[in-house]
Amino acid sequence: MMFLLLCLFIGASVGVLTPRRYDNDKVFRILPKTEKEVEFIKYLDNKMQLDFFKPASSHQVIPNNPADFHTSAEESEIIMKFLEKKGIKFDILSENLQETIERQFQVVEEKNNRSGRIFRYQPWEKIATWAFSVALRNPKLVSMMEIGKTYEGRPIILLKVGKQKACKKGIILECGIHAREWISPAFCQWFVNEAVKTYGKDKNMTRLLDRVTFHVIPVFNIDGYVWSWTQDRLWRKNRKPNGECIGTDLNRNFNISWNKFEKDEDPCMQAYAGTGPESEVETQAFSTYIRKNLDSIKAHISFHSYGQMLLYPYGHAEENIPNHEIVEKLAVSALEALSGLFGTKYIHGSISKIIGLVSGSSIDWSYEEGIKYSFGFELRDGKIYNFLLPESLIKPTCQETMLAVKVIANHVLKLET
Repeated sequence: MMFLLLCLFIGASVGVLTPRRYDNDKVFRILPKTEKEVEFIKYLDNKMQLDFFKPASSHQVIPNNPADFHTSAEESEIIMKFLEKKGIKFDILSENLQETIERQFQVVEEKNNRSGRIFRYQPWEKIATWAFSVALRNPKLVSMMEIGKTYEGRPIILLKVGKQKACKKGIILECGIHAREWISPAFCQWFVNEAVKTYGKDKNMTRLLDRVTFHVIPVFNIDGYVWSWTQDRLWRKNRKPNGECIGTDLNRNFNISWNKFEKDEDPCMQAYAGTGPESEVETQAFSTYIRKNLDSIKAHISFHSYGQMLLYPYGHAEENIPNHEIVEKLAVSALEALSGLFGTKYIHGSISKIIGLVSGSSIDWSYEEGIKYSFGFELRDGKIYNFLLPESLIKPTCQETMLAVKVIANHVLKLET
């Protein structure tokens, strides 16, 4: 294991580069009301290459659904004039994106935080050290393994959490497939820490860990995550070069209706799906691991941000999945538990109905492979912070999400096979 720990820090070195800054850049939220307004947004994107936050591309913009995008300070004045001229409603969520990025690290300590701990986002090197340490300190509950390597050569690590026995049901927790969504890896760390801390004390967690193995990937897209810490806070894709631009959206790269809707051959786009299904080594590693463990894995939960949504398949088709009624009831129960803690409101439903048609996603792929309880969480927030959720909100976000995950896990526990 010591050799693996050393390898965790080996990867393509980052030269002396100046990190990208977003001084005076703006984040817009638009609300197109008609198909005509949607078509204009797509036209504007084609001409000015808008950096969409939510949804990931203009392809998914639909009437009466808000969409967020980022523009440079110079372009924002032009875009405002265009939107005003067309009568498209908009708000500016961030007047200076660089200041919003920097505020993410300003923690206001909670008045009732008895432990005195402040929860912070962690760079990859600290996550790797933590993973090694938690496995070393809890050998009866946690084991660490490598399931593949990233494009830049970093080992993709997976933690198996639960009593180490054979013939147990499994649940995949997949975090950090999009580099800039930092609350996602933070939740996977939270889950593992809470599992080992409360085993033997919390009856429900003890029962789960005795009978279920959680396969936890703390950071799926490690190269991109490192880049988001060192060079570009809002980087989304992996770091494999594709001609003039770098990166593939790993959550569009799975072998399920690959590139069916976007038809986007431009590798510079945020949602670029790659050169083919499973063209990326990270996707290949995850897919191979799932296929090898299909007999035991009963659920797959992918964690993203932002928007406060609980999604399930299909994304690549508009029809309901065969077990739609069961999955829908489970989603409702999970969100009842989540909202019961702090009153946080989520919406839920299939990907295609909530955010539009999407091809190549991890949960669509795993569902078609036979994992019939595949979900995607879009964690906090829904209104202000987008990908830049302040560190002061890590704890409540993870606490409420843990309750929802336990509901899904308890359902898995009841399955006959």
